[in-house]
Amino acid sequence: MAHKTPLGSSAPPTSCLDLWREKNDQLVRQAKVAQDLGLSLRRQQLAQDALEGLRGLLHSLQGLPAAVSVLPLELSVICNFITLRASLAQGFTEDLAQDIQRGLERVLETQEQLEARLEHGLRELWDFVLHVSSLLPEVLPALHHLAGLQAALWLSTNHLGDLTFLLQTLNGSQCRASEDLLLLLKTWRPPAEESDAPLTLQDARSLRDVLLTAFAHRQGLQELITGSLPRALSSLHEAASSLCPQTVLVQVYTALGTCLRKMGSPQKALLYLIAALKGGSTWGPPLLEASRLYRQLGNTAAEIESLELLVEALSVSDIPEAPQLLIEVELLLPRPDPASPLHCGTQSQAKYLLASRCLQTGRAEDAAEHYLDLLALLLDVSEPKLSPPPCPPGPCVPEVFLEAAAALIQAGRAQDALTICEELLSRMSSLLPKRPRLWKDARKGARESPHCSPWVSATYLLQGQAWVQLGARKEAISEFSRCLELLFRATPKDKEQGPASSCEQGCTSDVALQQLRAAALISRGLEWVASGQDTRALQDFLLSVQVCPGNQDASFHLLRTLRRLDRRDEATALWRRLEAQTELPQENATWSLPLYLETCLGWIRPPDCETLLAEFRTSLLKTCDL
Repeated sequence: MAHKTPLGSSAPPTSCLDLWREKNDQLVRQAKVAQDLGLSLRRQQLAQDALEGLRGLLHSLQGLPAAVSVLPLELSVICNFITLRASLAQGFTEDLAQDIQRGLERVLETQEQLEARLEHGLRELWDFVLHVSSLLPEVLPALHHLAGLQAALWLSTNHLGDLTFLLQTLNGSQCRASEDLLLLLKTWRPPAEESDAPLTLQDARSLRDVLLTAFAHRQGLQELITGSLPRALSSLHEAASSLCPQTVLVQVYTALGTCLRKMGSPQKALLYLIAALKGGSTWGPPLLEASRLYRQLGNTAAEIESLELLVEALSVSDIPEAPQLLIEVELLLPRPDPASPLHCGTQSQAKYLLASRCLQTGRAEDAAEHYLDLLALLLDVSEPKLSPPPCPPGPCVPEVFLEAAAALIQAGRAQDALTICEELLSRMSSLLPKRPRLWKDARKGARESPHCSPWVSATYLLQGQAWVQLGARKEAISEFSRCLELLFRATPKDKEQGPASSCEQGCTSDVALQQLRAAALISRGLEWVASGQDTRALQDFLLSVQVCPGNQDASFHLLRTLRRLDRRDEATALWRRLEAQTELPQENATWSLPLYLETCLGWIRPPDCETLLAEFRTSLLKTCDL
């Protein structure tokens, strides 16, 4: 069948076509030479010159009427230009879609069918061009190459519906009903290029393999995040078994480790994480996942070691490698979001995780040192005065100060803890209300934060505990009283304030404020007990039971005090309630407290509660016998 050309036009002379093709081939060779030079100014200059040369060649070709005999070369030049431009920019830009559209329009120009299709979008344009191209077999290889670039652009911008439609059209009737993108990519068979075809930076089959790996990787991660673990495992295995570059393989192995850990196969997960650590220089994500795995297994020493290695790995700047001047898998992958197993955060976030886990697992001395290192990291870039904006993932900066102070007290370094508390108070001073007001009124000030009072109250509480450790009872009672004064004029909720960050919710929730009040009352009550003032202690313990009815520690301290004061009837009634509570099945708490508060509550927990109940039971029996 004779090919149609626009009326009054003809193919350019063969000599021109040969010159254009020679120019294309020379520019492709130049780009490949640049690719082998590594990171250097020479490489950048050669690649940029090649890009500009392709742009100029394309301008020359598209300045003439479209001709079937030139289309394979013109489409190849478009593909080379898009490939080089996207690789240099490390991403697809909006104008690259326009280059693709212009190429499709040139195909339609040769068939005198452009005007009827100009009003349609890119998706419909592809559908029409691919049907028309059955009349142009010599254009098919270059057209499939251009389709591969369109697929890469739509995958990188998450236009999966358009990508599915394109692949269905490329595959023809055999896959028209399928919407499985992995299946469609596997089924797609780009036609082989002729031996005398123009040179290209990357052919359609290579692009298909990149797309297959990138989509399997993206889909596996998304399924892992949403909890579809069996499907995630299948997708990630598909990515690992495809032509996967080493850097991407490390990511896939890490995600497989996460998936298998969540599916209850820790040993298999560990094998993948070891392979990920052996396979590349990006150790952050597999080390973080290894720490989670060891925590799940109860191997605290290995967990802490993994976190130490993570901090060390994130402190070393990666030496950037020159990206290939091709469409690579990495180019089509989104940046890991915080929910992704490939997100390992910053050095300071890893340091916080290490410090907090040391504090939670009883490694107080290590925790104290890690918190001090962390504060040094944070304060290098902090403002002179501390403001408490949300900083996910992890706690707000004031909470890091509070946890650091708690760790120092736990490690027996009370004086250092006081220094940390004083620093926090000085940084928070400008944000506090200047006179007693309800929270709703306090929040009207432009520089006053609704979350400052709980943090400052907690600071006073920790200062009190530091003075307890130093044996300064008067100072301790004074700090506990300041904490309570601030807490009892605070109302925890203000719905007009809007959503708070996770750390703000933690410090201002009803439960946290109740427990903070109880901790301050119990702490002051214990100091009254130590100074022989049981009546005052009784008042604080009674109030702590009222403000936080679910805190059994307050009830046990109250029971001891009632017993010492020989208030037998009240003590007996309280003992019966505690006995009844211990016989009930214990429900897991549905809330969590800030770590500094959990640590503080651990210090004031009464010892041997069961022994106290048993002794009280025995004394009651003796009384009954008498």
